[in-house]
Amino acid sequence: MSLKPRRILFDEVWGCLKTTVEKVITLRAVKKDKWNDSFNDVYSICVAYPEPLADRLYTETKLFLENHVKSQLDDFGVYMMEVNDTDNSQNQLLHKYYSAWKNYSEGLGFLNSLYSYLNQQHIKKQKVSEAEILYGNGGHLSVAQEQMEIGELGLDIWRIFMIQNLGDILVKQILQGIERDRVESNLSSKDIETLNGVIHSFVMVQDYKKKGNLKLYENMFEGKMLEASGEYFKSQASKLLQTCSVSQYMQEVIRILDEENIRAHKFMHISSIQKLKKECEDRMITDHKYFLYSECKDMVSNDKRDDLKNLYTLLKPIVDGLKELIQFLLEQIKNEGTESVMNLKGENIHIQFVENMLQVHQKYENLISETFKNDPLFLSALDKACASVINSKLCDGKTACRSAELVAKYHDSLLKKSKSTESEIETKLTKSITIFKYIEDKDVYQKFYSRMLAKRLIHDQSVNMELEEVMINKLKQACGYEFTNKLHRMYTDVGISMDLNNKFNQHLKNQNNELHINLSIKILQAGAWPLGPQTAIPFAVPQEFEKPIRDFETFYNLKFSGRKLSWLHHLCHGELKVSLAKKSYLITMQTYQMAMLLLFENCDTLSCKDIKDVLQLNNNENFQKHLQSLIDSKLLTVDTEKIEESSIVSFNLDFSNKRTKFKITASLQKESPQQEVEQTHTQVDEDRKLYLQAAIVRIMKSRKVLKHNALIQEILSQSKVSFAPSIPMIKKCIESLIDKQYIERTANSSDEYSYVA
Repeated sequence: MSLKPRRILFDEVWGCLKTTVEKVITLRAVKKDKWNDSFNDVYSICVAYPEPLADRLYTETKLFLENHVKSQLDDFGVYMMEVNDTDNSQNQLLHKYYSAWKNYSEGLGFLNSLYSYLNQQHIKKQKVSEAEILYGNGGHLSVAQEQMEIGELGLDIWRIFMIQNLGDILVKQILQGIERDRVESNLSSKDIETLNGVIHSFVMVQDYKKKGNLKLYENMFEGKMLEASGEYFKSQASKLLQTCSVSQYMQEVIRILDEENIRAHKFMHISSIQKLKKECEDRMITDHKYFLYSECKDMVSNDKRDDLKNLYTLLKPIVDGLKELIQFLLEQIKNEGTESVMNLKGENIHIQFVENMLQVHQKYENLISETFKNDPLFLSALDKACASVINSKLCDGKTACRSAELVAKYHDSLLKKSKSTESEIETKLTKSITIFKYIEDKDVYQKFYSRMLAKRLIHDQSVNMELEEVMINKLKQACGYEFTNKLHRMYTDVGISMDLNNKFNQHLKNQNNELHINLSIKILQAGAWPLGPQTAIPFAVPQEFEKPIRDFETFYNLKFSGRKLSWLHHLCHGELKVSLAKKSYLITMQTYQMAMLLLFENCDTLSCKDIKDVLQLNNNENFQKHLQSLIDSKLLTVDTEKIEESSIVSFNLDFSNKRTKFKITASLQKESPQQEVEQTHTQVDEDRKLYLQAAIVRIMKSRKVLKHNALIQEILSQSKVSFAPSIPMIKKCIESLIDKQYIERTANSSDEYSYVA
């Protein structure tokens, strides 16, 4: 075959080619050599000499396809005349159309291949690009005159002559077929294939378009289908409402939604699936959502998880559909949480508070996980409800919220020596952090926890040091390094002190120096430990302690220069062995108590004045507290009901106790718990004022000038990690800084501040 352009007789070549075209479009057999010759004919026409005849070939092919489709349309006349309401006539028309479309579209695909040279070298080169359309350079052809590829042309001809004439009756019968499938659910596989094929023909005839390829499908079929489906769903909802409870109604709607999803995938274009689903949701859920809400409260309060799961499934896709359910759940959690922690009594309030709240939180966390798929909206409601309960004034109903104090006490009770295993304690600590995270006044918690940690570390009451470190790290993860900075330093001090004691003992051994007592000393950094004002309390150390203390000070000064040791005797304790005629006892007590008892080693009676003078305990109240604790333990006796300077104190030689090892409660621990709580809150308030003032100065130094409301918002944002300050407190701090001339009000505005450099 020569590729060189040559003169041809169009009618002669087209006559041969037309025979092949007719066989191809009707899916009749074409011999291989004839097929190959037809490719050559298309090429010859397109490159004919002296003038290419591609446009004439295009016109003749278009005319042939139009006549072919018109002839097929004529064949439908008899079926259209016979169409009535019987299923048989409806099926015949749809099957006839689908068969014709299937053959035509398949033949058109082959034909498009046959005309590939015309498509590629003639039609595509004349197509107007999108850029040319946008910017007005459309070439010599307008968009309306632009030629289509043969495959596209054939589809468009089918649309114009077949679908525009048969479309309405086809759609009507498709909808009837879908209706039958809904009611009877027994369509044959052939009927299903036909419905699917007819519907998709509305898409395929415009599938070649880059834009608006679904316009015909949407206008001709989808809109009517959605309208008819909406009426069906509306009627179904009306029937179900008359006979079903909320629970039964939800089950039926979910069943219908599932069936419609299968039906949409079975028959329709993918773009219709969500639209059909929404139509069903609008008619059966949105239109009757208040009916569904009517038993929301009962479902939540009675933990009807299956019903709640169904309700969530139905309401989730609806705009604001979950709002009412979330609110019911939030109120239920609040009520149950409030009930669990209200009016707690006894010594273990802190344990009841934390564990009761954990139980409520765990219950609803499981509910949200199993029923609402951990939906963030429901988890947020859980957080809001728990935060509301935990930060309210429950338990004793007093002015201040006690949550921070109770959680700190709970952690203290876990970390003190007990019979619980380490794994049990760590598990409880981990769970309790959930409650801790809801506390707004974390600075109050920090103050209580640091005091309790100090007591545990100083008095060796911790279950073990590893768990103390674990807890500090958990708090650090929750609140950051700054929150646990002092806690870390306290923990570190104890470790360093243990190492220092080992070195001191080795030093004594090297010096052949014996102390005759077991001495363990803790070196505490003044800025890290919450020990209150470190004013020296006058006290004459018993002679048994003088040499060990002096030796340690000498050793410490050799190791560290420039450091000053201040002995905190009121925090010290020790074990004293008391040997009586019948039995010996090992008693743990505070230093002051030990010093008093040691005075009776060489005598049996002393006056209160003598004891006070020897030990130089000038504070009468402090002296009486320590002495009273020894009298209460029956180690000492006094001859007067009220302790006075003239009172005679005697050692009880007849002392007896069932236990040979016991502890005399420290007098300072007998201090009123309420008084200690009030002192802690007072200190927290002072710390907050300093924190807020520092924050205000920091913000104003950065911004220079700032409006009042903007300053308030910045302060609230910075302080929310530790506490939620009240607006009056912030205003007082602002006024205080104005008085101190750190900031000032601007001259032109009363609600604007400027930084004073």
